[in-house]
Amino acid sequence: MLPVAKRTLPVLDAFALATWRYTVGTVLFLLLLAAFEGSRALRYGGKLLPATVFGVIGFAGFNLLVWLGLAYSRPEHAAVILALQTPMTALMVWAARGQRPRPFTLGCVAVAIGGVLLVVTKGEPAAAIADLARGGALFGDVLVLLGALAWVVYTLAAGHFAGWSALRLTALTSVPGAIGIAVANYLAILAGMAAVPSVEALWSVGWQLAYFVLGSTVLGVLGFNAAVTHLGPLNAMLMLNLVPVGVFAIEAALGRSFAAIELAGAATVVLALVANNLYLRGVSASR
Repeated sequence: MLPVAKRTLPVLDAFALATWRYTVGTVLFLLLLAAFEGSRALRYGGKLLPATVFGVIGFAGFNLLVWLGLAYSRPEHAAVILALQTPMTALMVWAARGQRPRPFTLGCVAVAIGGVLLVVTKGEPAAAIADLARGGALFGDVLVLLGALAWVVYTLAAGHFAGWSALRLTALTSVPGAIGIAVANYLAILAGMAAVPSVEALWSVGWQLAYFVLGSTVLGVLGFNAAVTHLGPLNAMLMLNLVPVGVFAIEAALGRSFAAIELAGAATVVLALVANNLYLRGVSASR
């Protein structure tokens, strides 16, 4: 998703990409929901407000912030930052519910954050701060981090929708999310921050849009939710830790070169998250 998006953004701005991705994706979600669970499942049943809040934060917040950030940053940086969603979830649960993570988990979180800092600053924090001030790559990394935080908030929404299937939760929260994205796109056009793409522009990235709708949206989101159901959250998150590895491999195959400290930082993040996953799995098995 990230390498494809990076090469699509010069043609479609972040607002247009997010709008097309989730306008079509949401229609497909609703059709799937009606087909598999019936028209009654299309009703919110008194849960419109939480669905709207979490849908706008998750779908609109994640998409707009990540795509805007990626326009400044690089796919491999975004992948490493998004890998922090697992420890971010643990910290947010601690803050919101008082469930303090185990010391080993906190240690892994600290190591993972250190690895991310190595990647995004390339070991030169002073230069990175100056880059942030002038709206450079680190500015984009911060936007991606905020987008990751928005998705973490969305993943904690499940408790508000007891009795809903993963498909219903995805479909009914994507509706207000898609509306939020469209409103943001309209306001951005009025402010001169975005433009209405031409038919030629859309056609030139047609396969990319098809991938975003069918691959990263419908199959991606539903596939992950199904994986959590069948494999459990620990194993599903373990698979997500391979995302930075995949993105670095794709970018390398496309001719991108990396500084040694970027590779070291990415490896540190992945190893810290895998270690925590294995540790928690062992704790769960011993109970």
